[in-house]
Amino acid sequence: MSDASTIVHDEGRQCFETVVDGRRCVCAYRLHGNTMVLTHTEVPPVLQGRGIAAALVAAALAHARERGLRVRPLCSYVAVYMRRHPETLDLLER
Repeated sequence: MSDASTIVHDEGRQCFETVVDGRRCVCAYRLHGNTMVLTHTEVPPVLQGRGIAAALVAAALAHARERGLRVRPLCSYVAVYMRRHPETLDLLER
């Protein structure tokens, strides 16, 4: 994916974000103990279909893995992403 060259983790706002063509794209979460609750993924309609949301979710899941966090996908996009990428399913909260 070439559109979101830099994904930034903003711990204070609890999100992963990038700016593409001057528009902010985000994957938001909340931490509950050792669980990262992924609440919302948003890419402006004009930017959809470029793999930006997938890159944001992949970054969030990589962060969870690195930190030993479990994942609870409240965002429907994240849930679908994880089903399509079974290598991430071990992160699911048990």
